[in-house]
Amino acid sequence: MTATLPTETATTSRSQARQGGRGWALSGVAAGVAGAASIGLSLSVSPPNDPDSPLTAEQVVEHYGDMVPNLIGFHLATVLAAVLLLPFAAGLARRLAAQAPAGSLHGTVAALALTVLSAVLVLGSGLNTEFVFGFLTPELLVPSDASFYSHWVATIAWLWVTAGVAGVAVGLAAVRHGAMGKGLGIASLALGGLTLLVGISPLQYMAGFVGPVWLLVVALGLLVGERRR
Repeated sequence: MTATLPTETATTSRSQARQGGRGWALSGVAAGVAGAASIGLSLSVSPPNDPDSPLTAEQVVEHYGDMVPNLIGFHLATVLAAVLLLPFAAGLARRLAAQAPAGSLHGTVAALALTVLSAVLVLGSGLNTEFVFGFLTPELLVPSDASFYSHWVATIAWLWVTAGVAGVAVGLAAVRHGAMGKGLGIASLALGGLTLLVGISPLQYMAGFVGPVWLLVVALGLLVGERRR
Protein backbone atom coordinates (compact mmCIF):
# COMPACT_ATOMS: atom_id res chain seq x y z
CA MET A 1 0.00 0.00 0.00
CA THR A 2 2.84 2.33 0.87
CA ALA A 3 4.40 1.69 -2.53
CA THR A 4 1.26 2.56 -4.50
CA LEU A 5 0.44 5.90 -2.88
CA PRO A 6 3.20 7.92 -4.58
CA THR A 7 2.25 6.44 -7.93
CA GLU A 8 -1.41 7.36 -7.48
CA THR A 9 -0.49 10.85 -6.32
CA ALA A 10 1.82 11.36 -9.28
CA THR A 11 -0.86 10.12 -11.67
CA THR A 12 -3.39 12.56 -10.22
CA SER A 13 -0.91 15.43 -10.46
CA ARG A 14 -0.13 14.63 -14.08
CA SER A 15 -3.86 14.45 -14.88
CA GLN A 16 -4.46 17.85 -13.30
CA ALA A 17 -1.49 19.30 -15.15
CA ARG A 18 -2.83 18.01 -18.42
CA GLN A 19 -6.24 19.52 -17.82
CA GLY A 20 -4.96 22.91 -16.66
CA GLY A 21 -7.33 25.61 -15.48
CA ARG A 22 -10.34 27.28 -17.06
CA GLY A 23 -8.93 30.78 -17.24
CA TRP A 24 -8.10 30.43 -20.92
CA ALA A 25 -11.71 29.57 -21.78
CA LEU A 26 -13.01 32.44 -19.66
CA SER A 27 -10.56 34.70 -21.49
CA GLY A 28 -12.14 33.58 -24.76
CA VAL A 29 -15.62 34.45 -23.51
CA ALA A 30 -14.43 37.90 -22.46
CA ALA A 31 -12.69 38.36 -25.82
CA GLY A 32 -15.94 37.50 -27.61
CA VAL A 33 -17.89 40.05 -25.57
CA ALA A 34 -15.20 42.70 -26.11
CA GLY A 35 -15.07 41.91 -29.82
CA ALA A 36 -18.83 42.30 -30.18
CA ALA A 37 -18.67 45.57 -28.23
CA SER A 38 -15.90 46.77 -30.54
CA ILE A 39 -18.06 46.17 -33.60
CA GLY A 40 -21.09 47.81 -32.00
CA LEU A 41 -19.13 50.88 -30.95
CA SER A 42 -17.56 51.13 -34.40
CA LEU A 43 -21.04 51.22 -35.87
CA SER A 44 -22.13 53.86 -33.38
CA VAL A 45 -19.39 56.31 -34.39
CA SER A 46 -19.75 55.98 -38.16
CA PRO A 47 -20.69 59.26 -39.86
CA PRO A 48 -24.11 59.27 -41.55
CA ASN A 49 -23.95 58.13 -45.16
CA ASP A 50 -26.39 60.04 -47.36
CA PRO A 51 -25.66 59.57 -51.09
CA ASP A 52 -27.69 62.68 -51.88
CA SER A 53 -25.73 64.82 -49.44
CA PRO A 54 -22.30 63.34 -48.65
CA LEU A 55 -20.42 64.85 -45.75
CA THR A 56 -17.42 67.03 -46.37
CA ALA A 57 -14.16 66.30 -44.54
CA GLU A 58 -14.85 69.25 -42.25
CA GLN A 59 -18.27 67.83 -41.37
CA VAL A 60 -16.65 64.48 -40.54
CA VAL A 61 -14.38 66.23 -38.05
CA GLU A 62 -17.40 67.96 -36.50
CA HIS A 63 -19.25 64.64 -36.29
CA TYR A 64 -16.41 62.92 -34.45
CA GLY A 65 -16.14 65.80 -32.01
CA ASP A 66 -19.39 64.53 -30.46
CA MET A 67 -18.23 60.90 -30.50
CA VAL A 68 -15.15 60.99 -28.28
CA PRO A 69 -16.68 58.84 -25.46
CA ASN A 70 -17.76 56.22 -28.00
CA LEU A 71 -14.33 56.31 -29.63
CA ILE A 72 -12.66 55.72 -26.27
CA GLY A 73 -15.02 52.79 -25.69
CA PHE A 74 -14.21 51.43 -29.15
CA HIS A 75 -10.50 51.68 -28.41
CA LEU A 76 -10.74 49.92 -25.06
CA ALA A 77 -13.01 47.14 -26.34
CA THR A 78 -10.84 46.48 -29.40
CA VAL A 79 -7.56 46.33 -27.49
CA LEU A 80 -9.08 44.21 -24.72
CA ALA A 81 -10.32 41.73 -27.32
CA ALA A 82 -6.83 41.61 -28.84
CA VAL A 83 -5.16 40.95 -25.49
CA LEU A 84 -7.71 38.39 -24.28
CA LEU A 85 -7.46 36.41 -27.51
CA LEU A 86 -3.87 35.40 -26.74
CA PRO A 87 -4.41 33.23 -23.63
CA PHE A 88 -7.48 31.76 -25.30
CA ALA A 89 -5.43 30.85 -28.36
CA ALA A 90 -2.77 29.19 -26.20
CA GLY A 91 -5.33 27.26 -24.14
CA LEU A 92 -7.23 26.19 -27.23
CA ALA A 93 -4.03 24.85 -28.81
CA ARG A 94 -3.30 22.88 -25.63
CA ARG A 95 -6.83 21.49 -25.49
CA LEU A 96 -6.85 20.38 -29.12
CA ALA A 97 -3.34 18.92 -28.88
CA ALA A 98 -4.43 16.83 -25.89
CA GLN A 99 -7.51 15.46 -27.67
CA ALA A 100 -6.39 15.15 -31.30
CA PRO A 101 -4.02 12.49 -32.68
CA ALA A 102 -0.27 13.07 -32.40
CA GLY A 103 0.96 15.38 -35.12
CA SER A 104 -2.42 16.99 -35.73
CA LEU A 105 -2.20 20.61 -36.90
CA HIS A 106 -5.70 21.68 -35.82
CA GLY A 107 -4.58 23.31 -32.57
CA THR A 108 -1.59 25.03 -34.15
CA VAL A 109 -3.66 26.42 -37.02
CA ALA A 110 -6.38 27.67 -34.66
CA ALA A 111 -3.86 29.35 -32.35
CA LEU A 112 -2.00 31.01 -35.22
CA ALA A 113 -5.27 32.26 -36.74
CA LEU A 114 -6.35 33.83 -33.44
CA THR A 115 -2.91 35.38 -32.94
CA VAL A 116 -3.16 37.01 -36.37
CA LEU A 117 -6.62 38.29 -35.42
CA SER A 118 -5.18 39.77 -32.24
CA ALA A 119 -2.60 41.66 -34.31
CA VAL A 120 -5.30 42.90 -36.69
CA LEU A 121 -7.35 44.25 -33.79
CA VAL A 122 -4.34 46.10 -32.38
CA LEU A 123 -3.85 47.69 -35.80
CA GLY A 124 -7.56 48.49 -35.94
CA SER A 125 -7.18 50.56 -32.78
CA GLY A 126 -3.83 52.01 -33.78
CA LEU A 127 -4.93 55.42 -35.07
CA ASN A 128 -7.06 56.16 -32.01
CA THR A 129 -4.05 57.54 -30.15
CA GLU A 130 -3.62 60.30 -32.68
CA PHE A 131 -7.22 61.16 -33.44
CA VAL A 132 -9.52 60.53 -30.47
CA PHE A 133 -8.43 63.49 -28.38
CA GLY A 134 -7.51 65.46 -31.48
CA PHE A 135 -11.21 65.78 -32.23
CA LEU A 136 -11.47 67.92 -29.10
CA THR A 137 -9.17 70.45 -30.80
CA PRO A 138 -10.42 70.22 -34.39
CA GLU A 139 -8.51 73.31 -35.48
CA LEU A 140 -5.30 71.25 -35.20
CA LEU A 141 -6.57 68.41 -37.41
CA VAL A 142 -6.26 68.10 -41.16
CA PRO A 143 -9.86 67.34 -42.25
CA SER A 144 -8.83 64.89 -44.97
CA ASP A 145 -6.85 62.87 -42.39
CA ALA A 146 -9.95 62.64 -40.20
CA SER A 147 -11.94 61.42 -43.17
CA PHE A 148 -9.38 58.64 -43.69
CA TYR A 149 -9.63 57.75 -40.00
CA SER A 150 -13.38 57.28 -40.35
CA HIS A 151 -12.76 54.56 -42.94
CA TRP A 152 -10.05 52.96 -40.81
CA VAL A 153 -12.20 52.46 -37.70
CA ALA A 154 -15.07 51.21 -39.85
CA THR A 155 -12.96 48.55 -41.59
CA ILE A 156 -9.76 47.23 -39.99
CA ALA A 157 -11.19 46.04 -36.65
CA TRP A 158 -13.90 44.24 -38.62
CA LEU A 159 -11.46 41.92 -40.40
CA TRP A 160 -12.19 38.75 -38.44
CA VAL A 161 -11.46 36.43 -41.38
CA THR A 162 -8.82 34.43 -39.50
CA ALA A 163 -11.37 33.69 -36.79
CA GLY A 164 -13.08 31.73 -39.54
CA VAL A 165 -9.89 29.73 -40.07
CA ALA A 166 -9.80 28.96 -36.35
CA GLY A 167 -13.48 28.02 -36.39
CA VAL A 168 -13.02 25.52 -39.20
CA ALA A 169 -9.94 24.02 -37.50
CA VAL A 170 -11.79 23.65 -34.20
CA GLY A 171 -14.84 22.19 -35.92
CA LEU A 172 -12.79 19.60 -37.81
CA ALA A 173 -10.95 18.62 -34.63
CA ALA A 174 -14.28 18.09 -32.89
CA VAL A 175 -16.04 16.20 -35.68
CA ARG A 176 -13.10 14.04 -36.76
CA HIS A 177 -11.27 13.47 -33.50
CA GLY A 178 -13.79 14.16 -30.73
CA ALA A 179 -11.74 17.07 -29.37
CA MET A 180 -15.01 18.47 -27.96
CA GLY A 181 -18.74 17.81 -28.25
CA LYS A 182 -19.94 17.15 -31.77
CA GLY A 183 -22.71 19.76 -31.47
CA LEU A 184 -20.18 22.43 -30.55
CA GLY A 185 -17.97 21.25 -33.38
CA ILE A 186 -20.77 21.58 -35.92
CA ALA A 187 -21.59 25.06 -34.61
CA SER A 188 -17.92 25.99 -34.94
CA LEU A 189 -17.81 24.68 -38.50
CA ALA A 190 -20.96 26.58 -39.45
CA LEU A 191 -20.06 29.92 -37.85
CA GLY A 192 -16.38 29.61 -38.69
CA GLY A 193 -17.11 28.64 -42.27
CA LEU A 194 -19.47 31.60 -42.69
CA THR A 195 -16.89 33.96 -41.16
CA LEU A 196 -14.23 32.61 -43.51
CA LEU A 197 -16.50 32.83 -46.54
CA VAL A 198 -17.50 36.46 -46.05
CA GLY A 199 -13.96 37.33 -44.97
CA ILE A 200 -12.56 36.04 -48.26
CA SER A 201 -15.18 37.94 -50.26
CA PRO A 202 -14.81 41.62 -51.25
CA LEU A 203 -17.26 42.33 -48.41
CA GLN A 204 -14.66 41.09 -45.94
CA TYR A 205 -15.67 43.52 -43.22
CA MET A 206 -18.87 41.47 -42.84
CA ALA A 207 -16.74 38.90 -41.01
CA GLY A 208 -16.92 41.30 -38.07
CA PHE A 209 -20.59 40.49 -37.62
CA VAL A 210 -20.07 36.72 -37.39
CA GLY A 211 -16.57 36.28 -35.95
CA PRO A 212 -17.33 37.51 -32.42
CA VAL A 213 -20.43 35.29 -32.33
CA TRP A 214 -18.31 32.25 -33.24
CA LEU A 215 -15.78 33.14 -30.54
CA LEU A 216 -18.42 33.63 -27.87
CA VAL A 217 -20.27 30.39 -28.72
CA VAL A 218 -17.14 28.23 -28.81
CA ALA A 219 -15.52 29.81 -25.75
CA LEU A 220 -18.72 29.40 -23.72
CA GLY A 221 -19.03 25.79 -24.84
CA LEU A 222 -15.44 25.09 -23.88
CA LEU A 223 -15.83 26.85 -20.53
CA VAL A 224 -18.82 24.67 -19.67
CA GLY A 225 -16.96 21.61 -20.91
CA GLU A 226 -13.91 22.39 -18.78
CA ARG A 227 -16.09 22.66 -15.68
CA ARG A 228 -17.44 19.18 -16.29
CA ARG A 229 -14.03 17.57 -16.78
